[in-house]
Amino acid sequence: MTTRCTGTDRRGVALALGLVLAAAPVPAVAKARACTQTASAQLAACKSEVKDDSSTARAVCLNEADEAARAACFDEAKTEQQEAAEECRDQRSARRDLCAVLGEDPYDPSFDPADFDVDFANAGNPFFPLEIGNRWVYQEEDATVTVEVLPETKLIEGVTCVVVRDVEEEAGVVVEQTDDWFAERLDGTIDYCGEISQNLELFPGDDPAEPELVDVDGSWKAGRDGAKPGTLFLGTPEVGRVYRQEWAPGDAEDAARVVSTSYAFGANAELDAGVPQALAELLCAAGDCVVTEDFTPIEPDALERKYYARGVGLFAEVDVESGDAVQLVECNVDPVCGSLPTP
Repeated sequence: MTTRCTGTDRRGVALALGLVLAAAPVPAVAKARACTQTASAQLAACKSEVKDDSSTARAVCLNEADEAARAACFDEAKTEQQEAAEECRDQRSARRDLCAVLGEDPYDPSFDPADFDVDFANAGNPFFPLEIGNRWVYQEEDATVTVEVLPETKLIEGVTCVVVRDVEEEAGVVVEQTDDWFAERLDGTIDYCGEISQNLELFPGDDPAEPELVDVDGSWKAGRDGAKPGTLFLGTPEVGRVYRQEWAPGDAEDAARVVSTSYAFGANAELDAGVPQALAELLCAAGDCVVTEDFTPIEPDALERKYYARGVGLFAEVDVESGDAVQLVECNVDPVCGSLPTP
């Protein structure tokens, strides 16, 4: 499951990076300052996209025959252009904040096939078990998300990735289906190598009523159009560690910070906020759950906390601003799955 939020302020990135920025030494100035220059190049690209969208909106408005409707159309287009331009600037600032933590070196992770395991018959990372057949079901208000490790692999840049299908349903209707491509390093680190995300929608009057594909926004693949793999979950999580989870400029730029490797409910009020108490008490009784904060410069106000239990994997996501939670309600990866509390 990926963060899907919108906004124009930088609270998410600022909260995720604030403590790290305060403690991190000032990075040495790299000769090329690749990270900061990348942020500037992306600002230019964003401005160009805003200009293109504005011109398209103008073309649409010009074809409104009614004068009042045409005027309203132009007003709306102008407002949207101003908001989009502001968001471009906020994204640049958020990217620069991330550069201050990660450094200025070019982002060019090693992706040697010899460093990866190709056997997905056994789970190598206890907090992110990628064993074929593993299945998790999550609940968020009226939506249900089913995640399953399929008996399918995909070769990406010479690395064997397993296919993990993520299906979101509302009232029994599929609204999003995503195939994620994950690879596991020999040290247990999970690499994120891309995804194909299909967003679907029902339209009144269709017969038969079947979800229609409306976009594939957020889709990307390592090695395509300059995209590179990221670190989805560390083999050995370390508190304070910040890392890129995916990197396809403008499309996928998620990052994460490890905030706890010894979480137990009741020990930290901030981390307890929003997390389902009964679930956390059941899965984190040993005080060894891992908590990360996930954020993205593309949506600077988005910040999620994710909670992982040993032997089970991801069991909760909490939107830090709204407090909305997604929680695990069913799984087949561990005997404890048979005693999960009802939301």
